[in-house]
Amino acid sequence: MIIGLGEWGLHYRTIEDHCRIARKFDLQYLELGIGGDFPGRIQREISQQEINNLQTCINDYGIKAPFVVLENDFTLVDSEQLRKMKDRVAHDIRLASRLGASHVRLFTGFALASEMTEERWTSMLEAFALMEDLCSQLGMVISIETHGRNTQVNNGFIHEHTTSTEWKSLQRLLIELPSAVGFNFDPGNLKAVDSSRPLTDYARLLGNRINYCHLKDWKRIEDYWVACAPGDDDLNYDELLKEVPFQGVYLIEYEQVNDVEEGIGRSLKYLRSIRPELRTE
Repeated sequence: MIIGLGEWGLHYRTIEDHCRIARKFDLQYLELGIGGDFPGRIQREISQQEINNLQTCINDYGIKAPFVVLENDFTLVDSEQLRKMKDRVAHDIRLASRLGASHVRLFTGFALASEMTEERWTSMLEAFALMEDLCSQLGMVISIETHGRNTQVNNGFIHEHTTSTEWKSLQRLLIELPSAVGFNFDPGNLKAVDSSRPLTDYARLLGNRINYCHLKDWKRIEDYWVACAPGDDDLNYDELLKEVPFQGVYLIEYEQVNDVEEGIGRSLKYLRSIRPELRTE
């Protein structure tokens, strides 16, 4: 089992800080992000010289960064907004290719699964077909994150089902998406959106379509959820990982920005306790 470092939670720090923190924990794989007004995100209008400088920095730390997360919503109703969204994602996919990415993380979108009409399903699936074709031309693959719609409450979030978390919607995606489109299996997100269904069910359902994985947990406080490290709550990764056929790099995604380094350290300590053979390269 190979462990790397996810980007969210580090997004308020520079990418050189991401590299420094990764090396502090002897991690050699890093996830990058494109878009959003954060110091740790790559801006869409980055110049080639800035890309060269970024790649030099990453290489100087001995880091590999083949995983790039994009921001998108293909469940938009307005046709013009959806067209602009597809244009933006296509731009970001090309930029990810220039950065040397092998995997791009996308969302299906943030409409509730219960609100999806056949028209919205059709337009969403068409968008993925376009993006998969582009990724195929550029030698990359898509990973759809299992992610609900999150509404902030106090210091946490309420999670609701989207098409990438609701059971029947996931079944439909597996059938109707291009077969090359994979999934970013995020068990923590699935737990928070529906704690009644065993996570092993999702692992078996997605099976060999899992081509990316985030590791975190969520802790329930009253009627909302707060993100935490693997091992901080009751998500049993020891048993769950036995059902996950994925053989790639598992990315720790510790989301709390105020103690992110401590959280990464706790995550690694827990993961090493259940997988002594854990590797970082």
